[in-house]
Amino acid sequence: MRVALLGPTHPYRGGIAHYTTLLARAFAKSHDTHIISFKRLYPGLLFPGVTQFDRSADALLPPVEPEPILDSINPLTWRRAGMRLRELGPDLLIVPWWHPFFGPSLGMAARLARVGDRPKRIFLVHNVEPHEPTPLNRWLRHYGLLAADGFMVHAQAEAERLKARVRGGPIRIHPHPTYEFFSEHPPSRESARAAIAARGRVILFFGYVRPYKGLADLLEGLRLARGDAWDQCYVVGEFYEPRARYEPALHDPALRGKVTVVDRYLANEEVATYFAAADVVALPYRSATGSGIVQIAFGAGVPVIATRTGGLDEVVEDDVSGLLVPPSDPGALALAIERFFGEGLGPRLREGVERARGRFSWGALRDALLDLYKETP
Repeated sequence: MRVALLGPTHPYRGGIAHYTTLLARAFAKSHDTHIISFKRLYPGLLFPGVTQFDRSADALLPPVEPEPILDSINPLTWRRAGMRLRELGPDLLIVPWWHPFFGPSLGMAARLARVGDRPKRIFLVHNVEPHEPTPLNRWLRHYGLLAADGFMVHAQAEAERLKARVRGGPIRIHPHPTYEFFSEHPPSRESARAAIAARGRVILFFGYVRPYKGLADLLEGLRLARGDAWDQCYVVGEFYEPRARYEPALHDPALRGKVTVVDRYLANEEVATYFAAADVVALPYRSATGSGIVQIAFGAGVPVIATRTGGLDEVVEDDVSGLLVPPSDPGALALAIERFFGEGLGPRLREGVERARGRFSWGALRDALLDLYKETP
């Protein structure tokens, strides 16, 4: 079977690019695989970070040479990408969907790729709606998603949200796979802690800082927790909102000297150090569709304290691979932190993470997509 993926990959950075690359690797093991990628992903004015490109020494490379054709704001390239896909003639076209901004480019390319009943176009929907809505979202989403013949999502809540917005085409659910590649050659716990000067009982908050991620709730939860319940918290990731909003909390007497902020995007080779040093990863999301961060944690064998929102409670088994609390509830976070360390839950929950890994393989997602291909008209 010939398979094509239409989405970002290296040299772009971030979760969607990593996702596309790892899925392409899974398909390339048994199928003729092609990648049509972007030559420009976000216009500079719309990107809040420092760079869109991966400068890691240990870059995650795709299994085949991608063809960087799409420019998100140049319609001529949307047509060019569609015609190139038509020329390749894949049986299956997989399109990652994560933001309506890309609806016109992905939607047109997917439409033009179709000749007769090929390819079957499956949209892999990470977020039906963006975390920060804009007035144009509805039109952009409508145009993009109507180019699909079938859909794969990673959470029941997203499946329900998608059913209310599209008509026709099967919708299937499969869990987000793990990002084990970050921790393929992890440092020892001792060397990781020495590298970042970590000590005692360590909590990690990882990823872009945006309002829905709930960092403010975590900081308040840390303040509310007993002072002797935890020792250090690392906040690691670029701030996609003003850091000044968090400065009062960071300078609270209960947190001063105990919270370390690393305000930048980490290179791939740096990620394992922070996860190897951590006892638990905090995901205090106020809302979510899913989380790549929980799968980085699970890939490193680290349990989590997460909120019951979006699809997190479909991935994290409460009291098995992590602890679950209500969203927007700093008091509940405080109690979970106290319980995790007070009852010494780390070893048992790490065993639960290890047992769950089979659910989250890229091969399992590939097979689920092939099953969906067979049932898609």
